[in-house]
Amino acid sequence: MAPAVDNLGTNCEPRLIAEQGIAARVAAISEPVLDGIGYRLVRVKIFGADGCTVQIMAERPDGTMTVEDCEAVSRALSPVLDVADPIDRAYRLEVSSPGMDRPLVRRSDFVRFAGHLVKLEMMIARDGRRRFRGLLLGVEGDAARIRRDDSSPGESDEVLLPIDEMAEAKLVLTDALIAESLRRGKAAERAAQRQQAENGQPANRENSEAQHKHVQSAPVDHRGDAQNEGE
Repeated sequence: MAPAVDNLGTNCEPRLIAEQGIAARVAAISEPVLDGIGYRLVRVKIFGADGCTVQIMAERPDGTMTVEDCEAVSRALSPVLDVADPIDRAYRLEVSSPGMDRPLVRRSDFVRFAGHLVKLEMMIARDGRRRFRGLLLGVEGDAARIRRDDSSPGESDEVLLPIDEMAEAKLVLTDALIAESLRRGKAAERAAQRQQAENGQPANRENSEAQHKHVQSAPVDHRGDAQNEGE
């Protein structure tokens, strides 16, 4: 049984980087459900290479996510998506944690991960460029300051990019990021164990910073039938 999730009041922080098209419809349906059970939506992505998979990436308000959390989110979302029917074909629902090299979608994400390497793609080119890579220095208003490691001769090493004009922002996996993620995971695990001990529950030893996910065993046709093949 997953431990209860406290709604810390941070769920109402808007995502400044959001989806388009069908993924945006799924996000609009999913976000209130997640908020209602104390989780935050990070990203919705739809894959079509092997059948159709709808990936819901979510987290607790403190940034952690366990296997049990993924299962809880899946149980809450599945019936809502059944009724709303946002996809016109059978699909497999996958609920996952953000992982270490996670997307950054809220202003607080850019604040939290200042000092780490990021890759960004802008919706509209700035100074003739849409893709940027460099060290995230911090946030000024609703813009992120980046010290670029991909600048051309004559270009400034630092650039200030509005977060709500980004199509995508993602951490780059580095040794420093792995070390910090492991520290965060251990701290979250200790906190969870203390809480469970206070509640008289057995200790949960899952690493909260790992890439956890829960996937339905078969694609579901939301028009009423389930396909029988496995993943």
